[in-house]
Amino acid sequence: MHISEGVLSPAVLAGGAALAVAGTAIGLKKLDYDRIPQVAVLTAAFFVASLVHVPIGPASVHLTLNGLMGIFLGWVAFPAILVGLILQAILFQHGGMTTLGVNTVIMAFPAIVCFYAFSIPIRSQKPAVSMAGSFMCGFGAILLSVLMLALALVFAGEHFAAVAKVAVIAYSPIMVIEGIIATLCVRFLKRVKPEILEVVYARG
Repeated sequence: MHISEGVLSPAVLAGGAALAVAGTAIGLKKLDYDRIPQVAVLTAAFFVASLVHVPIGPASVHLTLNGLMGIFLGWVAFPAILVGLILQAILFQHGGMTTLGVNTVIMAFPAIVCFYAFSIPIRSQKPAVSMAGSFMCGFGAILLSVLMLALALVFAGEHFAAVAKVAVIAYSPIMVIEGIIATLCVRFLKRVKPEILEVVYARG
């Protein structure tokens, strides 16, 4: 889900960079020292998951786990995703430095939206409600990311419209898979250490 160099206009790149800086600043402000190990683990998971590409038709897709990062990190997902994307751009040339801001917003902003949209059902004591909220957070984060990716490509020119459509279709199975992963992770955590979720949502 990386947009490569030379695709987007300077205006879109500048707007994405500004939003990424703002989101990262908020995330760093909310980052407490005792949460750094948790952030590091989730950043590593994001980094590794994004490297495993699965070909689907004319496109290739990969997990991002941005919904899961939204659940467990809140606004801190912004700097965590930014670090993961920087490492991918430097080490493997995935995306690029000029598109770093846009790519960060495409993956981190949906994580924040789903963090707030599904916080109440995720923390519910009713298992069915919590599982449904967790699934929708994982599913919805990918859906929003793909839609934002498609919108950015449409702004890049009509010749990218077909690519945008393919991306939306290709990532449909990933939405379901990420929803299942988020559900299983939240279910496990609520069994072994449920207070973590309360801490995350209290701090944002």
